[in-house]
Amino acid sequence: MGLPKRLTEMQMKFAHLLVTNEGRMTGYECAKEAGYSEDRARVTASELQSPKKYPLVVKYIGEIREEYQKKYAVTFERHITELGKIRQSALNKGAWSAAVNAEVARGKAAGLYIEQKIIRTGKLDDLSESELENRMKEIINEYSPLLEGSSEELKDKVKTKQKQIRLKKVN
Repeated sequence: MGLPKRLTEMQMKFAHLLVTNEGRMTGYECAKEAGYSEDRARVTASELQSPKKYPLVVKYIGEIREEYQKKYAVTFERHITELGKIRQSALNKGAWSAAVNAEVARGKAAGLYIEQKIIRTGKLDDLSESELENRMKEIINEYSPLLEGSSEELKDKVKTKQKQIRLKKVN
């Protein structure tokens, strides 16, 4: 018994059901719906998806999936148009908030809005001596009100440490 040259009606129905109901129906349910016996539907579904046993069915499933991906693909033009339709529908219903949200989403998709987040990571060990010295000056200036209430001794220690760093840098 060689490999069949054509798909049967039940195999084609199974393939269509499997692709169109992806995520909503299992292979077993698709096989039952396509007309396979309930007793053997689970095994049949597995076999129909096996490229070794049914290469034509697997190929057909792949072709249908490809068609669906082309048909429902998200492109810039479709996305902007769809958001425009949603905005217009919301305006017609007087749903101003929804209309504004749809318009902002269109703007973001078109690249009119740019969200920028900068995350800095690192250790003091990674800084050069000049960067470290600058950072220490910033900290002293930033927290000087807190240091005002503390002893002069602490301020002197910090300044002495800065001088030592500068002297190492020169030598």
